Amino acid sequence: MPKIYTKKGDDGTTGLLYGGRVSKADPATEAYGTTDEAVAVLGLARALSEDAALKGEILGLQRELFVVGADLAANPRERAKLEPEVSLVTVGMVERLEARIDELVAEHPLPKEFIVPGANPVSASLDVARSVIRRAERHVVELRDSGAEVSEALLRYLNRLSDLLFVLARIAAGETEPTSRR
Repeated sequence: MPKIYTKKGDDGTTGLLYGGRVSKADPATEAYGTTDEAVAVLGLARALSEDAALKGEILGLQRELFVVGADLAANPRERAKLEPEVSLVTVGMVERLEARIDELVAEHPLPKEFIVPGANPVSASLDVARSVIRRAERHVVELRDSGAEVSEALLRYLNRLSDLLFVLARIAAGETEPTSRR
């Protein structure tokens, strides 16, 4: 079995998809590292859930976040090597999230007040994933504002994903969440 460590990152750099190295503090590294963190938190939500449909939906979102990560981690000079249907965030992905949000909200009206998350482990972990995605979104905006090329669809995808996770968390919580006011 090959060793898990390469020692290449001991100097504070990390490799990009299709070559090149950047600082581990680079805005792109922050962005795709944060999406990786969201994948892990979604894994926790999936592991805690007993709802097969929700588990399947979360797994699909985790897989899409790998596409987001690949899109962000690609060496900008080598982006043309990415397979568009596999490794780039598309407008179709955003539209699918929007349709799913609309479908869920029609079936499960949202609370009219701010809620305090934590009704159960599944809803709480979905809320943590949502906040991690919001952080990833901020890192992507920082990356774009630094002059890097960032797909508009990718930024929209992260924004819609956080909305979907909010809705999924409310559904998973049921009627048990307290409001932010007494």
